[in-house]
Amino acid sequence: MSKLYIVPTPIGNLEDMTFRAIRILKEVDLILAEDTRTSGKLLKHFEIGTHMHSHHMHNEHKTIENVISRLKAGENIALISDAGTPAISDPGFLLTRACIENGIAVECLPGATAFVPALVNSGLPNDKFVFEGFLPEKKGRQTRYLELAEETRTMILYVSPHKLVKTLAEFITYFGEDRTICVCRELSKLHEENVRGTAREVLTHFEKTAPRGEIVVVIAGKTVVKEAKKSKFQKDEE
Repeated sequence: MSKLYIVPTPIGNLEDMTFRAIRILKEVDLILAEDTRTSGKLLKHFEIGTHMHSHHMHNEHKTIENVISRLKAGENIALISDAGTPAISDPGFLLTRACIENGIAVECLPGATAFVPALVNSGLPNDKFVFEGFLPEKKGRQTRYLELAEETRTMILYVSPHKLVKTLAEFITYFGEDRTICVCRELSKLHEENVRGTAREVLTHFEKTAPRGEIVVVIAGKTVVKEAKKSKFQKDEE
């Protein structure tokens, strides 16, 4: 039977590519890639010659029908994103759902994703947490902040570097300046950095040092706000 493979790819360090992921990408009939130029570099590095098709947020509604047809015809197909696990703030959900609705097997390989190491690196409680991905740009943003202000679990957000300072200022408005947070930047890469402290301390740091690269922000839940005053500003980098 044919199968759709969801294959994670490294978020920065190519050594995080698994042996199984390389094998699957070599064996399938087709690879669906978010950006074929970006993925082409990865495939070349691991000597993978499988043909690629573009599958991203702007065309996935149009391409799903053709992909399902190819799977029904007996082909095995792999889905990858530019970095990390597909469907986590990347295309993948719609195709996965379509496969399930059509009785096509789906198998997701374990592998790299940015929010897990960020959560562990933060030093904040990780027995219960909520992943928010990217917040709404405009409509619904304030409403979401008001809801998150009451969240008791540790929260994880993805933030673009050019929006980080503004977002940190918003944290102070909705969560308070003493809320403990950790900004994780360039995870697994040469210039990985973890900046921990209160919202005010971390904002001050990035007002002086312009943020760059991929960023994950981890925020303490409401129940541990009192602990924030005991914390000390800390910056770890490799």
